[in-house]
Amino acid sequence: MTPPFDTRQVRRAFSRAAARYREHAVLQREVEDRLLERLDYVTTPPQRVLDVGAGPGRASTALRRRWPKAEVIALDLALPMLREARRAAGWFRRLPAVCADARALPLADASVDVLFSSLCIQWIDDLPALFDEFRRVLRPGGFLALATFGSDTLHELRAAWAAVDRRPHVSGFVDLMHLGDALMAAGFRDPVLDGEHFTLTYADAPALMRDLKAIGATNAEPDRARGLTGKARLAAVAQAYEPFRREGVLPATYEVLYAHAWGPPPGQPRRRDGGEIASFPLSQLRIRRRGGT
Repeated sequence: MTPPFDTRQVRRAFSRAAARYREHAVLQREVEDRLLERLDYVTTPPQRVLDVGAGPGRASTALRRRWPKAEVIALDLALPMLREARRAAGWFRRLPAVCADARALPLADASVDVLFSSLCIQWIDDLPALFDEFRRVLRPGGFLALATFGSDTLHELRAAWAAVDRRPHVSGFVDLMHLGDALMAAGFRDPVLDGEHFTLTYADAPALMRDLKAIGATNAEPDRARGLTGKARLAAVAQAYEPFRREGVLPATYEVLYAHAWGPPPGQPRRRDGGEIASFPLSQLRIRRRGGT
């Protein structure tokens, strides 16, 4: 699955980035909009919608516009992000906001009709536990829609750092098949997965690293290098990145994985004899690949 992450570091990084996140989260907005399109599969207006990893609440606001009679709950690990979300929602109709770990949702069983999560779960290393929790709160027949970064994300930056030292500097993310396996093991019904690549461009490597820091997307692996990185090493990374330059700019690749599925019926098993099981044959896992953008 995904490598272990330091949850406290994830919380700190996104808390620090909360005030300026909207300004820099260009790709995040695009992915969010594409994931929102999947909600067209929901034909019955939901009563309760949960936005996991809500950040400053842009998707939560869109969910409220789509379903004005539903209770939309914004959930995030970083409290400053939720403050931004409440501020953006305004005083007239306060946004219910919950600060919690997605692996321990403070909600009752089968209490959510739609669970939406855009570019959050890549920071959670135990997908089986996470999806068990998603399944617990999602009612049977409820709709799950999620987007996450895939394993090819920032491969250029990872290669540049690898040329300088052997310490991890770029967090690793799940691949498409492991994402599908985890959904199947949790018993979700009729999952459909897509993947696509986005390329952002920068004048130089320091500009990319500043952008990542501004949105809180810093290295969260436990054995990451601690403390400030010296100018000489940063210069070496920038030099190692240069072979990727094309047409005067440096590319930064992001692989984005999308998935949607439905909550299983009551009593659907998760695991048998301590092992993970699938609720249907592997052939029923539908994967669609879209071209790069």
